Amino acid sequence: METKANYVLIGVFTLLVAVLLLGFGLWAAKYSSDKNWREYDVVFNEPVTGLTEGSSVQYNGIAVGTVEDLKLAPNDPRQVIARLKLEAQTPVKVDTKAKMSQAGLTGSPFIQLTGGSPAAPALVASDRREVPVIQTEPSALKNIADTASRLVERMDEVLSAENVKRIANSLESIEGMTGAIGDQREDLRAMIINARHASAQLEVTLTTTHGAIERIDREVIRELPALMDKLDSTLTKFESAAGGADAILNENRAAISSFANDGLAQLGPTLAELRSLIRDLRLVTDRLEGGPAGYLLGRDAPKEFEPK
Repeated sequence: METKANYVLIGVFTLLVAVLLLGFGLWAAKYSSDKNWREYDVVFNEPVTGLTEGSSVQYNGIAVGTVEDLKLAPNDPRQVIARLKLEAQTPVKVDTKAKMSQAGLTGSPFIQLTGGSPAAPALVASDRREVPVIQTEPSALKNIADTASRLVERMDEVLSAENVKRIANSLESIEGMTGAIGDQREDLRAMIINARHASAQLEVTLTTTHGAIERIDREVIRELPALMDKLDSTLTKFESAAGGADAILNENRAAISSFANDGLAQLGPTLAELRSLIRDLRLVTDRLEGGPAGYLLGRDAPKEFEPK
């Protein structure tokens, strides 16, 4: 009886040890697994249609993890919180952005991570929350939807009742103008014929002018060598004359200097005497015109006899 009790105790002990070893192994495997992965949250402000738990997460086109959980934000049901499970070595920086993306038109949606400059710090080092939050940016589909919405709003403004009325009035004006032009069809035909004749005359004039210009060009080209020779000869003569004048100046430099110093100094008094002489001559001329006889004889002119 005692022997059987010992066997039971040994069996229970063995089972306990096995369970403990199994639990330790599971804990170690989970700890190792958790050490190789890191969790992040992404808060979307747009619908995440088609995104499910287990959807792929890519960083610049490379798969780095999966979507572990999806739920609505407790404080704002318009927001969707996606829990991401990424590889621990994934370089998630503070400027890394997350957005919804899709592989082609029929592919499954996934989360695309972009950005992350080399100089930026790691998000886990800056975000002290239990689960760091990756910032989001609008997806291409949302941008298209927003653009389409703006276009629809602008079309509504363009096609308002007032603008439609203006367009109708413009069409009526165009129709009236077209009718008026139709009534003056004969005048337009005559105008077109006259324009055609004028164009033909202008073409003839341009042809004649072109021929005249060509003849003038030929004559100028023919006379150009002779003109160049004459110009060269003239320039040679000018150069020779300039050389002669330079030689004369060099030879008479002393005389010119003496004239500039002495002759010009005497020029002032000479001009003053000449001016006085001209003034005296003017007085003599005036007296001769007034009474030449009296001026020449030195007495008054004889008076004419007037009979009583």
